[in-house]
Amino acid sequence: MANKIKKPFKIHVKRGDTVLVISGKDKDKRGKVIKALPSEGKIVVEGVNVVKRHTKPRPPQFPQGGIIEKTLPISSCKVMLVCAKCDRPVRVKKQLAPESNVNGYSKRYIRVCSKCGEEITNPNDSKRK
Repeated sequence: MANKIKKPFKIHVKRGDTVLVISGKDKDKRGKVIKALPSEGKIVVEGVNVVKRHTKPRPPQFPQGGIIEKTLPISSCKVMLVCAKCDRPVRVKKQLAPESNVNGYSKRYIRVCSKCGEEITNPNDSKRK
């Protein structure tokens, strides 16, 4: 059987979003998404899933060694996006942006809070434009 190419998972949060953990050992913790890993379906959230690593002294990277705290990835299905306006964990709807072209070639979707209807903005979105 030929090697299958893995498709990246569809992750519902972006880097910079505030999320709430809904299951696991860090349940009910809030944090900002530091990194998204769509190939694995995981995200790294600050202050969540922190582990301690005991490292040997290795001169170039860790000259002293010791105990280092490290944040590990968590599955993206274990978090919910927090709306900035209503300050609650919400599901995300996608709506066609009002300024997008109706012909179908330049469609642009925006993320919308399912509870209050407010557009969910991300501070990293302005850097891309």
